[in-house]
Amino acid sequence: MNIVIFGPPGAGKGTQSKFIENKYNLHQLSTGDLLRNEIKNRTKLGAEISSIINSGELVSDEIVGKLIEKFISNDNYKQKIIFDGYPRTINQAKNLDDLLKKYDQNIDIVLKLSVSLETVKKRILERKTQEKRDDDSEEIAIKRFKNYEKSSKPVLDYYRQSNLLKVINGEASISEINIEISGLIEAIKG
Repeated sequence: MNIVIFGPPGAGKGTQSKFIENKYNLHQLSTGDLLRNEIKNRTKLGAEISSIINSGELVSDEIVGKLIEKFISNDNYKQKIIFDGYPRTINQAKNLDDLLKKYDQNIDIVLKLSVSLETVKKRILERKTQEKRDDDSEEIAIKRFKNYEKSSKPVLDYYRQSNLLKVINGEASISEINIEISGLIEAIKG
């Protein structure tokens, strides 16, 4: 089962992905983690990514696509991926479909965690204190939220047309969201 989980930065995608990963023996593919690993490993690509992220912009489809394909092409992850933070644009969604077809896979469900900007700002500030992430600040959070809202609408419409999209109240408690997600996944598994 391949799952896409959607929501702006701070919506709880990472938290819910870890829950799904553990409960259903899947593998989380977090574009944020892939990008941060490039930065941490001080690669040439990592330096470029760092500059883009610190300006509050989104990393290009080409860069992200290369990192994603490396993951999808690994047989250990076949039909066992949670896409966390990807795709963010209609081009990325179409690219993901093409990559999955190339490796004989598909998307089973798209989960959207729906949250307000106020909730995102609060969570980002909490996360910054707990995780000491350099890319977490209120100013960057607001910019990323607005970028997300603008770029995600066509992607959400794309998945809605395919009857894959399920919208979840991301304002609920972590355990309430876990229960709702489990119910949706169980319904698909049959």
